[in-house]
Amino acid sequence: MIQPSDEQLRIIGAPVAPMSVIACAGSGKTFTAVRRLAQMRRQLGDHRGRVALLSFSNVAVDTFRREYQNLIQDTSSRVVHDRVEIDTLDTFITGNVLRPHAYRTMGAQQAAFLVMGGEAFLGGFRFQTNTYPREITQMQVGIDNNGVYFCYSDNDGARRLDTAQATRLVHRLGQVGAYTHNLGRYWCYRTLAEQPGILRALVHRYPHILVDEAQDIGTVHQAIIEQLVGAGCQVSLIGDPNQGIYEFAGANGAFLKRYGQREGVNSLRLTRNFRSVPAILDLANRLSTRADTANRRAPDTTHGAFFVPYRNAERENLVAAFQAAVLTADLKLERSAVLCRGRDMADKLAGNEGAPGQGIVKSLAQASILRDRHQDYLGAFKLVATGIVGLLANPPQGLVARLTQPARYPDGRALRRLVWAFTRNPNSGLPATTLTGDTQWHPLLLERTRTLLAQIAQDHGLASADNLGNKLARRGLPNAPLIAAADLAANDEVPRIRVDTVHQAKGESLDAVLYLANREHTNALLAGVDTEVGRIGYVAVTRARNLLWLGVPANALEELRPALLAQGFQEAGAAMVQV
Repeated sequence: MIQPSDEQLRIIGAPVAPMSVIACAGSGKTFTAVRRLAQMRRQLGDHRGRVALLSFSNVAVDTFRREYQNLIQDTSSRVVHDRVEIDTLDTFITGNVLRPHAYRTMGAQQAAFLVMGGEAFLGGFRFQTNTYPREITQMQVGIDNNGVYFCYSDNDGARRLDTAQATRLVHRLGQVGAYTHNLGRYWCYRTLAEQPGILRALVHRYPHILVDEAQDIGTVHQAIIEQLVGAGCQVSLIGDPNQGIYEFAGANGAFLKRYGQREGVNSLRLTRNFRSVPAILDLANRLSTRADTANRRAPDTTHGAFFVPYRNAERENLVAAFQAAVLTADLKLERSAVLCRGRDMADKLAGNEGAPGQGIVKSLAQASILRDRHQDYLGAFKLVATGIVGLLANPPQGLVARLTQPARYPDGRALRRLVWAFTRNPNSGLPATTLTGDTQWHPLLLERTRTLLAQIAQDHGLASADNLGNKLARRGLPNAPLIAAADLAANDEVPRIRVDTVHQAKGESLDAVLYLANREHTNALLAGVDTEVGRIGYVAVTRARNLLWLGVPANALEELRPALLAQGFQEAGAAMVQV
């Protein structure tokens, strides 16, 4: 998009007041939101309050910041440049509430710090379930009509914990000053409720807040937003309720739907899709009972929505056929993806079924695989950072977070550089996966890790733990390479299409998508967006720009074919699919 549409202009130029924008997929929400942000700042003039644009992922925030800088680079007015903040909602509450103020509510003697999991002291903060004890980093928190509750995910469902027992555990961790990602929201809510002066000051500083991807607002985030609104903050929400796919956290789009019905909230819509070809948008409209319009015309190359049968034993063949179809349609493999409902299936198809070894060695082996097979250096670095911190005698509290979140903790740059160098270099750092696990890879790992820990002790005064040999034992490592050299060579010769979950791809625009579904997923997709599984299917459909394949089980094809055709799918012919 170069020029805003009429719908976008109405949103961008609306008076500064609370707003609810229900936007279809591919409607240019980023384009609209950054221009709305700049226009609000202009309309407010010399008002000293800040305007915040908040979202839910670092990828979205980076995109917003880049778009905003491009938008205002030719603007000389400091009014537009200054007093604007773009961040994730969690980073916003962390910087303004958790780190500076939550320790008083937590009963801690120091500033609150984030734990990521893997910190040694967290072994004393497990919670009991019907099966086995779990790390407190797996505990989730929600708020309903009866108040705060705690739960955990189990087989795609949420199981509630005994509130009194969970609260005692959470508060015991809080007295240390520690919080997890989920519990940080709980402590923010409690802090704003119990320290009303902090709430008043926050609203005074940020009288206007825009929240993008507002369908992802869970129950605790909702409670925090209600606190802000109640204290006088003007909050605007932008999102698509049909993409609410975090129901375990209460993020099902219902809050966004209801918000526009409030008195004083301006309700607007975005109904033009700039992403998908008409055939895919027509399918999305049937699934969601919307009537959005396509901005694009149908291309001359193969495009549209197709269903393709597969057998479990032939899933790899289906992925290969889809990859070939993407290239035939003159689309980009690097801008396409195979999407799965669950992480386990995605890992299996991606050849990422877990590393050998035990404990920290297993994590470091997984890091080697991520680096060498998938070129996922960031994922490898996070695993290495957690492992190295686990080998320190008395690591500073929150050190894993300071290493892995540079934007939030810029002070850890020197140590981060050391760990990055170890992660990247298979010749002097984390050994290559082509080495024999127990006799080559492990001895080098032990030697080089000792060298790294000695450097950390010298430069940063952080001593390593005793018994490194036990912590880095070779138990479980194979007498074979972690990855065969032939496998790596094959990966280099034939680019492998990305395999991921629908949740990870949400918000993206992809040239082509293969959504690999089972019978349940397909039926839920066809039934529309009233269930979370149906909305997950809808998100998969609406990621695709030109080409969508829906993989359906061959043994359910006869049952599913009439409904698939009725919703607008085409059956892929034998010439298109050779599996």
